[in-house]
Amino acid sequence: MALPAPNLDDRRFQQFVDDAKRYVQQRCPEWTDHNVSDPGVTLIETVAYMVDQLVYRLNRVPDKNYLAFLDLLGVTLFPPGAARAPITFWLSAAQQQTVTVPGGTEIATERPDAEQATVFTTLADLAIVSCELIAVLSRPAGESPVNRTTDLEERKDVRCFAEIPSPGDTTLFGLSRAVPSCAVTLRLDSRVDGVGVDPRQPPLVWEAWTPDGWQECEVERDTTGALNRAGEIVLHVPSRHVMSRLARTEAGWLRCRVLEPLPSQPFYSTSPTIRTASAATSGGTTAASHATTIVQEPLGESTGVPGQRVLLARAPVVAAPGETLVESSEGDGWHPWETVDSFAASGPDDRHVHLDAATGEISFGPAVRLADGTTRQYGAVPIKGTVLRARSYQTGGGRAGNVARRTLTVLRSSVPYVTRVENREAALGGVDGETIEEAKVRAPISLRAQERAVTPRDYEELARQAAPETARIRCLAVDSAEDGAGAVRVLVVPHATVDEGGLLRFEQLVPSDELLARITGYLDERRPVGTRLALGPPYYQGITAAVKLHAFRNADPDHVHAAAMQALYAYLDPITGGPMGTGWPFGRPVQSGELFAVLQRVPGVAVVDEVRLYPADPITGKRGDVAERIDLDQASLAFPYDNRVTVIGG
Repeated sequence: MALPAPNLDDRRFQQFVDDAKRYVQQRCPEWTDHNVSDPGVTLIETVAYMVDQLVYRLNRVPDKNYLAFLDLLGVTLFPPGAARAPITFWLSAAQQQTVTVPGGTEIATERPDAEQATVFTTLADLAIVSCELIAVLSRPAGESPVNRTTDLEERKDVRCFAEIPSPGDTTLFGLSRAVPSCAVTLRLDSRVDGVGVDPRQPPLVWEAWTPDGWQECEVERDTTGALNRAGEIVLHVPSRHVMSRLARTEAGWLRCRVLEPLPSQPFYSTSPTIRTASAATSGGTTAASHATTIVQEPLGESTGVPGQRVLLARAPVVAAPGETLVESSEGDGWHPWETVDSFAASGPDDRHVHLDAATGEISFGPAVRLADGTTRQYGAVPIKGTVLRARSYQTGGGRAGNVARRTLTVLRSSVPYVTRVENREAALGGVDGETIEEAKVRAPISLRAQERAVTPRDYEELARQAAPETARIRCLAVDSAEDGAGAVRVLVVPHATVDEGGLLRFEQLVPSDELLARITGYLDERRPVGTRLALGPPYYQGITAAVKLHAFRNADPDHVHAAAMQALYAYLDPITGGPMGTGWPFGRPVQSGELFAVLQRVPGVAVVDEVRLYPADPITGKRGDVAERIDLDQASLAFPYDNRVTVIGG
């Protein structure tokens, strides 16, 4: 932590006035009128005001010097991070041609009273490709596929799987075109009802063919009850969906595969059948960012002098699309300049620039005088008079972009045939820019670590530099007897946005492969040789609290119930809960006694009658035995799961 700056003079305006009046009494006793109406007192107050300003500036000198030292060391402020979210554009009806949603399309939240809407822009063009169903195959496990297209055209009942289904049975649907990143609606007419499965938990998975093999599709809606009745299934197809040949048919293949049932999960007793089938594209999904894209911004002309600096019109810069930010016009067209972190490895002919993302300042390579008197140029210098421009960059970002799912519903740019939009997942990754006070705290830690991961705190700080959008990072000392010597375990908790009602979904707490790979690559370059690095999420212990409480006579039981539920979920939240409001502490046990205290503070609660705790599995939903205390190990966090509150009116 930065050393506290000394207060060189703690006197203020009124103290200067009082001191001056005391001197007046000592030196000029004949001056007896010290009221504010006296011209002499007015003069005293004027001088005191000027001295107060001088003292204020004097006290700023230590801060100014400290910041000057940080600047000499190359410490710069981290820019904000822009939240990203997948945005789904739904068509008003199936189209015969491809519908293109251009990049830069704006989507926003609904604008509440006295608040500004949060605006996102798409990052690339989205092609919503039209398609139709051209083939249907059935393939029992271990057998060759059988073409059922003709039978369906003749409206014959076709079994989806083997007569007695088994894990591995599949039904394949061939589309006329590959539909990457699109939503496809399959309409099926089934004549078999009630085949043994639970429609809410069917042992099925929908997949699409990609260059990497079969990849799972997200099921938006299934009104067929696991193929038991007529209805439709809406699938979100992966972005790498491609055409392929199967059973002599070239198509974009989707398949429905039977899974091995879980314990106590109902399974098919007989195969469902379909009589007719059709397919159409109903929408598409693309990534959007909480930032505005600026394209081809003029930056003026080059002076031809080393170290020239130009400013972007909008700052901070949250992302530079690709490696080219600056272009220069040199007769035969626009030539790119590569953005680098420093000029240390730049030669005199390397077209390199450096970007300060926090201020939007772009600098060209400097000329440095060496010890022998010669001068070395780090990075090329654009010719004098050359026109400079920024090809494209993004500005915006911040924590305000971390909006909940299904809140980006306003289409601000007109797109033909698109009737509505939504973000099916919460927007993540929005981080506010670093403040000067935060930089003062970070700088001594960074200087001590020197880009080397040795202590647990080094690993945590470096991991946070690699992924500032993470909510929590914890490095643990592992047991060398179990994990071997030189093992380091880093726990990563991604940022998550609660849904309506304050509920946090468990899948949001699992870090993505891209996030883990980014942190791993950053730490691998800085860890000691021989150190084994293990990254992953902590173990989340589900906590179910069953509560019975009494409300005051004039309190609304429904309001008390909602407030009590919110208090439970907020206190047990692994990111923002706990006694300090900074997330449930790692390894801290959960005790019913502290939940009594939390609930007793809820407005409208007269008496908390009973609090029972159950350990729960957030994935399977199974609960353990009731307990007064649930212990957690050092790598575990509490996760509120399926709390129950009973309110008895007064």
